[in-house]
Amino acid sequence: MARLRQRLALLLSLAGIAGLNLTPLEAIAGTPEAVKGAKIYCYMRSSNNDHKVSWEAAYALIKRQKSGMFKTSPEHAAVMITEAVVEDPGSYPDCGQYLGDLFGGSKGSAKSLNSVLNSTNSSNSSTTSETSSDWGKDDRYSY
Repeated sequence: MARLRQRLALLLSLAGIAGLNLTPLEAIAGTPEAVKGAKIYCYMRSSNNDHKVSWEAAYALIKRQKSGMFKTSPEHAAVMITEAVVEDPGSYPDCGQYLGDLFGGSKGSAKSLNSVLNSTNSSNSSTTSETSSDWGKDDRYSY
């Protein structure tokens, strides 16, 4: 019986230690990686860099500076940047206009829409399923 208690105590201790890196408290916008990622993204966009370059720089920082076993997904990093900007808009002047690009609101989406409309107009034989599959090609976060 004492041996079972020792094993159970050891198992619970290991589970507790492993669970420390999985806490959702690090997912809030005030984390250092979120703030740094937002600063990088907004600074680069305001310096006339396009979305792709700015996003890759900000996401690389967020992904590499996050402590824990799992890395931050692109979707979560976009949300973290958005939350950091919305939480303190004074620190990121004019950055609100770029936040839509994090979620597919960039010129790339307009190109995708135009290509779908042009392919539908040029070919009457294209079906709805083909159009919807073309639409998803530029979808950044397909679920």
